[in-house]
Amino acid sequence: MTAISMPEPAARADLLERRTQQIGRELFAQIGRGPAPWDRAWWDDRLMALTLDDLRVKVQLFRFIDVLPMLQSDAAVRRHLEEYLDEAGAALPSLINLPLALAPGGPFGDQILARLARAAATRMARRFIAGSTPAEAFAAIRRLRARRIAFTADLLGEAVITEAEADAYAQNCLDLLRGLAPPLAAEPEIPQIDRDQHGPIPRLNLSLKLTSLTPRFDALHAEATAERVLDRLRPILRTARELGAFVNVDMEQYAYKDLTYALFRRVLSEPEFRDWPDAGIVAQAYLPEALDDLRSLRDWVRQRGTPIAVRLVKGAYWDYEVLHARQVGWPVPVYLEKWATDANYERCTEFLLQNQQHLHPAFGSHNVRSLAHALAAAETFGVPRDAFEVQMLYGMGEPIQRALVERGVRVRVYTPYGAMLPGMAYLVRRLLENTSNESFLKASSIGRVPVEDLLRDPEEVGAMWARKRSRREVPQAAAIQGLPPFRNEPPTDFTRPEHREAMRQALDEVAKQLGRDYPLRIGGQPIRTAEVIASRDPGNHRVLVGSAHRAQVEHAEAAIAAARDAFPSWAATPAEERAAVLLRAAALMRQERFTLAAWEVYECAKPWREADADVAEAIDFCEFYARQMLHLAPGEHRDVPGETNAIEPLPRGVAVVIPPWNFPLAIPTGMTVAALVTGNTVVLKPAEQSPIIAWHLTRILQEAGLPPGALNYLPGVGEEIGPTLIEHPDVAVVAFTGSRAVGLLINRQAADTKPGQDHVKRVIAEMGGKNAIIIDDDADLDEAVVGVLHSAFGYSGQKCSACSRVIVLDPIYDTFLARLVEAARSLTIGPAADPATDVGPVIDAEAHARILQYAELARTEGRVVLQVDVGPLAKQGHYIGPMIVADVRPEARIAQEEIFGPILAVLRARDLDEALQIANGTVYALTGGLYSRRPAHIARVRREFRVGNLYINRPITGALVDRQPFGGFKLSGIGTKAGGTDYLREFLLTRTITENTMRRGFAPESDALDHEAVEAPSGI
Repeated sequence: MTAISMPEPAARADLLERRTQQIGRELFAQIGRGPAPWDRAWWDDRLMALTLDDLRVKVQLFRFIDVLPMLQSDAAVRRHLEEYLDEAGAALPSLINLPLALAPGGPFGDQILARLARAAATRMARRFIAGSTPAEAFAAIRRLRARRIAFTADLLGEAVITEAEADAYAQNCLDLLRGLAPPLAAEPEIPQIDRDQHGPIPRLNLSLKLTSLTPRFDALHAEATAERVLDRLRPILRTARELGAFVNVDMEQYAYKDLTYALFRRVLSEPEFRDWPDAGIVAQAYLPEALDDLRSLRDWVRQRGTPIAVRLVKGAYWDYEVLHARQVGWPVPVYLEKWATDANYERCTEFLLQNQQHLHPAFGSHNVRSLAHALAAAETFGVPRDAFEVQMLYGMGEPIQRALVERGVRVRVYTPYGAMLPGMAYLVRRLLENTSNESFLKASSIGRVPVEDLLRDPEEVGAMWARKRSRREVPQAAAIQGLPPFRNEPPTDFTRPEHREAMRQALDEVAKQLGRDYPLRIGGQPIRTAEVIASRDPGNHRVLVGSAHRAQVEHAEAAIAAARDAFPSWAATPAEERAAVLLRAAALMRQERFTLAAWEVYECAKPWREADADVAEAIDFCEFYARQMLHLAPGEHRDVPGETNAIEPLPRGVAVVIPPWNFPLAIPTGMTVAALVTGNTVVLKPAEQSPIIAWHLTRILQEAGLPPGALNYLPGVGEEIGPTLIEHPDVAVVAFTGSRAVGLLINRQAADTKPGQDHVKRVIAEMGGKNAIIIDDDADLDEAVVGVLHSAFGYSGQKCSACSRVIVLDPIYDTFLARLVEAARSLTIGPAADPATDVGPVIDAEAHARILQYAELARTEGRVVLQVDVGPLAKQGHYIGPMIVADVRPEARIAQEEIFGPILAVLRARDLDEALQIANGTVYALTGGLYSRRPAHIARVRREFRVGNLYINRPITGALVDRQPFGGFKLSGIGTKAGGTDYLREFLLTRTITENTMRRGFAPESDALDHEAVEAPSGI
């Protein structure tokens, strides 16, 4: 085909748009307005429209479809169906409501409803999934070829969370290639789909996901990920090349994009595959950077010397990307408006066609406008029709497929096959696409949207939206004294290479500062002592992080005196100025974010993400408590005419803050700044294992403008200086986070009133937990296993919120346990400074010895199903591998006592009644969790699982300031909620001031009285 020569780009763009409109109208004329009433697809479309038009019904039905394959009895199917649809309420259409109402009770009625539900779900699944076996898939492929349509096979699978599952996925890919190649070779050639402008092309086309080739696909573990993925990918590529097949790498969530591209380029640059053209990858147009990704691929292909294929799609994870980004506070990586994605798709289309000699284009879309533009652009740029193809999804847009085939376009259908259970997530995504209000297929099939609107240039649509937005005022959230509303500090996105490099540089810089001396700080003055606390890297005994001078009783008394002397001035400082110190401290922490995280890596063996999250939480405490103080400072007023009633906060006095080591910056920051911003002065006694990070907190607060004596830094041994700090008559508040034993001791000591003490001490004690997660028999095991692993073994289980018991309902106990054990085997044990590390060392030798004692006890109290050997790391640091103990009795010590290490007890429960009894059967009530997809069980657990923080269908660690105020009751604490709106009140007294403002029958408020309503008597 000869390229059409245009003298100016504007003229060419105008011609391209006119041709796009023309082709679009021709396609609509060919496809008509959807399937005819005698076509099964017509009835399927109407059924979906009828049942899924209402959002409430759609959400509940999708949830039911998602859980259906897990339900093992007819009664369970009925229960779930009734509970889900009950939440839809009056919106439920009669087509669904009638069978529910008419079905009799008992097993016969259960069987009827279960059969109807399974039949409906299977019918929907068969529309979008080609089959459950290779034989069924090949039958579908033959039907496609009979329609002159090519295919790419996609193997549906469960989320890969174990090495064995990754091996199975890779083997299934190999089996698929070897099983389909011979029969496909025997099929007669169809030139339209079996040849391009250069000659024959592979008939066998496989699409695979790199994330399915490893249980841990993580840019932070890039090299380890690459090793696992490529070891499984190379045999697949080798087999495909031997069989003359094509392999396409799918693109998934944004977090995986850069690493997916990197691994694709890496393996195809190896000598074995460098000259192999039968491979491709996906570009997602809903990403603003899609065009940059394509340019990068083109430049690499030029260097490689062999072309590849690129499937251009809009993107299938829009909802997830938007929700996830907003949850964590990151910029949303995708376009928020559909027109912007469509416009970017057209820009990427033109780029691919202009570079088709390097990047063979495959346009994945069901949007007639997008496809018409691709065909028109190919004509404009003189690209032969057999130099590109259009790809669509199995069961979607079949009239469009026929129209394109009739025009001589090569059409390839993405053809998934696999079992119902792993196919449910794929099915729900397809149903979402078909029922979304933004869906082109829905808009075009129901006939309500004019053709000219469906074919409108997306840039024109964007201009219309811009004009509408300019006329619409966007309400702003309320501010406090000019401050923007509180927002959680986002975690660092370590998928970004610049962030990984910043962390590496921080680790290198901090390494140069190790081994220094850190004096006490009392009344603003540094004080050195004869003895020091040597802080060492838990992962390497030989590395001295720093030496903190060790306070004695006289230093404790001096620090209390300095705090007492500084109190009147600091208490009189306006709340605005105290809050400003916190805000400046937050800003300084942001500037030093990677440096502070690096200190945590060395001193407390926090892995990268854990350390970063701790710094982010410290920033949150500063920002949140500053705003809370500004809210509390004015007090409250309950005035009536002639009388004012002011309720005012007052600081208590000297606060002693005793934080733990496991959140070495966040918890000390939260407790300290809460005391300071409320006008108290502080003696900070850091944990003996983390005095250096606490010193940096003190430094930052001083740099932020805190006056001398308001904060006194007092590292020391608790047994030596603790009694003085707690029992001193000048101390008004003791804020403690740590073990139950120490917390109860502090409560007893603080309750004893000493001579000269004129107040009752306030004790704020956050203690331990024996936290449980319940796994219901309908739980999503992919999510449950990963959530339990994260909760139990994150930071080696050294969190008061960590999961140390998992209570599994009997029907899925064995299945869950097997997957949990295999998934735990994939965890990487190593130094915290290594970004690939999942499980680092425990904090010190004392903790190491205590955990090993519990490990020995566990062997007598249950069946050890996993004990990971740490190998030579044992000689280097305090390493203990994850341990999972099955068949533990509820009364066993490892099911009752806080271990604070990587030992997980697994308990079996007959039903939810017993599970709740076990979960509530300890002296603790801190955190708990549930994985379930049954509405009634979720509601019941919300009512009856007595813990301070309950998490449903997510991990039980990682509470965020303001969003999830943290703290427990029973022997886990006294009920305070750190990071909550009431926390500052613990550091405050309250006084009420009442004034009679009436004088001789006149009050200042008199002018405001309604004299029209009541006429004053004359008095005569």
